[in-house]
Amino acid sequence: MNQIQELQKIRGIIRQAFNCWKCPPKLTISQWADLYRYLSPEASAEPGKYKTSRAEYQRGIMDAFSDPQVTRIVVMSSAQVGKTEILNNIVGYYIDQDPSTILNLQPTLEMAQTWSKDRLAPMVRDNPCLTKKVKNSKSKDSDNTILHKLFPGGHITMVGANSPAGLASRPIRIVLCDEVDRYPVSAGAEGDPVNLAIKRTTTYWNKKIGLFSTPTIKGISRIEKAFAESDQRYYFVPCPHCGVYQRLRWGHVKYSKDNVKEAYYECEHCGAHLSDSDRYRAIARGYWEAQEEFKGVAGFHLNELYSPWRKLADIVQDFLDAKDKPDTLKTWVNTSLGETWEEAGESVDPDSLEARTEDYTKIPKNAVVLTAGVDTQDDRLEVEITAWGKGEESWLIDYIRLYGDPDQPEVWEQLDDILASDYLHESGARLNISATCIDTGGHKTQSVYEYGRTRYTQRVYLIKGVGGEGIPIVGAQSKVKCGKSKNKTVKLFPVGVDQAKGTIYGRLKISSFGAGYMHFPRKCDKAYFDSLTAEKLITKFVKGFPKRTWEKIRQRNEALDCRVYSYAALKILNPNFEKIGERLKENAIKNKLQELKQKLSNKEPEKPDKPANENTALKMRKKRKINTKQTYAQSWRV
Repeated sequence: MNQIQELQKIRGIIRQAFNCWKCPPKLTISQWADLYRYLSPEASAEPGKYKTSRAEYQRGIMDAFSDPQVTRIVVMSSAQVGKTEILNNIVGYYIDQDPSTILNLQPTLEMAQTWSKDRLAPMVRDNPCLTKKVKNSKSKDSDNTILHKLFPGGHITMVGANSPAGLASRPIRIVLCDEVDRYPVSAGAEGDPVNLAIKRTTTYWNKKIGLFSTPTIKGISRIEKAFAESDQRYYFVPCPHCGVYQRLRWGHVKYSKDNVKEAYYECEHCGAHLSDSDRYRAIARGYWEAQEEFKGVAGFHLNELYSPWRKLADIVQDFLDAKDKPDTLKTWVNTSLGETWEEAGESVDPDSLEARTEDYTKIPKNAVVLTAGVDTQDDRLEVEITAWGKGEESWLIDYIRLYGDPDQPEVWEQLDDILASDYLHESGARLNISATCIDTGGHKTQSVYEYGRTRYTQRVYLIKGVGGEGIPIVGAQSKVKCGKSKNKTVKLFPVGVDQAKGTIYGRLKISSFGAGYMHFPRKCDKAYFDSLTAEKLITKFVKGFPKRTWEKIRQRNEALDCRVYSYAALKILNPNFEKIGERLKENAIKNKLQELKQKLSNKEPEKPDKPANENTALKMRKKRKINTKQTYAQSWRV
């Protein structure tokens, strides 16, 4: 009996060994997904059994990874086409069917951790074929952490493109690079993160490299360049009426601004009107067709018109909401059409801005918040006061130069008086400056620190301009040392000046009143507009990589800097325009009623109530008389 048990045990060991050595079943990734994949409720709007037929175009992309002739797969796409689930299926397939070493490269280390927690962990939990192979993360188990997981025959490592250490060592067979257009130009001093990741596949004859991303700016987009080097496959669908196959293009979407719900797709061959249901049926019968010769790189392009989760009416509405502002239109082109954004121009003509100045002396009714931007020079301060309304429509209210040495108190006393001033609104109310940003760059940093250190509660914020792409307009504040004392510190906000200038230049090109439009009064002269448009965006190549930078085309650019700082103040303030506007209307009605009562009672009218947001600025006004003949404040002079 013992001998029988021993023989059964030996047979079991041999069977297990043969199971480890046997070739994986001949399943494509789409076949595996249809057989074994379940979507997790917290990671999908449609949890349950996965079906490739739900978005048939996904089949060609996934099966390219199963094609032995393909070494690199490039997917340049819009959002909302199921790209994340394609990536998840690829990872799941190689864990379950063809164990390999896998690298998932995300733009940042934080995004890599998020993908592991929000995508990989639920997929492993809800798919039995993966649950038994990948263990849960344990702090004491170096083989199974959030960013590194071991499974029989391989492992998956998740790293950030901004982390050089994560791109070193370890040979990798499967490299999956997600959102490559959001990667930094270089991973530290190591070089291009995509190239560093690809180098790790050198020793594998059956390597697979996947590059996925929505595109960004034409000429510097990584995914655009990779797609151009591929066989450029597009998805063709048949017209339900004439049966002729065609690509879905934005130019054939027809709509009325008055009723976007009636939007339809017009067949380019027979002119038939395709509804959403017609479009969905056509997508289910489509196929991929390459436009260039295949040389080992399969490229796929998709836009949002192919998405079974998006209605034409919603896509059209997104376009109408975005079309009037270059910055939002750029985002729509990238994320809805899956195409790069080509800059209409890299500079702005100052004469065209001067020609569109307007007559206004009061703060217009649509403006509800005032901010100020202060630029520090060796012999003066330059101050811009800007009014803002809904959609960040803006009105220049005043531009002032305060001549004097910023190392002396006099010029700062003048700035106190300006920041404590109030301005007449069309409603009859008087508005004060709600937030101010002061530049700490230049040679007067310590004097700026001393001034701003005691005024933080009055919403006077110190900032430091930071150049470079991808840096937010306002970052997280930090404390820096002020003077020689260790206990003396100031709070400092980093400001992404390149991003802010790009936004401002985009808005200078808006031609119709409304969201984003920038208004200027008649008193603005040519010198002001020359200063506002004194820079242009150019593309340089640094170590072979394109880099977009702002360069001066005129010496004086203080007006542009002041607008950047005033805009940063608005971003820090983050006001609720609608609520403030309602409060101003209520005050205007109240003031008119009060004036009417005074008239009826034949009494002198009382001064109108002031809005609540003026109180902080009034604290700054000093109890002293200023001899206007001795002040150095000069408005609108260059």
